Amino acid sequence: MNKSLQVSSLSVLILRLCLSGIFVSAGISHLLKPEVVIQRILDASYNSFALFFGHLHLLVILSGVLMLIGGIVLLFGWASRWFSLMLLIILIPITITIQMGNGFFYGPLWKNIALIGALLFFIQNNPKITVFTQIKL
Repeated sequence: MNKSLQVSSLSVLILRLCLSGIFVSAGISHLLKPEVVIQRILDASYNSFALFFGHLHLLVILSGVLMLIGGIVLLFGWASRWFSLMLLIILIPITITIQMGNGFFYGPLWKNIALIGALLFFIQNNPKITVFTQIKL
């Protein structure tokens, strides 16, 4: 499919702001309260999936740093495609570990699926619309 679709630059900006906000918030949470995140992983039905990747404290801190950086970079529109891909790679195991074991109709599972869709939008389209391109001086 090679059709073009015009979208409002304001809608792309709003999507960028909302999407980056959740990753900045999650990154800060991972860095300030890693023990809470680790306990959520240990309590999750599919915790063995996360344990497969290594030491939980290191994984939580690393994912927190990457989500914080990725969220900030996405907010400002620098290398949106690559940082969206990085965030997607982080979000998939989080979704499998924490959300999948709670059932198909569990709201946070669908929130993560929506986040994956938004990240795929930036990966596919790589829009250059940022806060800076929208400011009229």
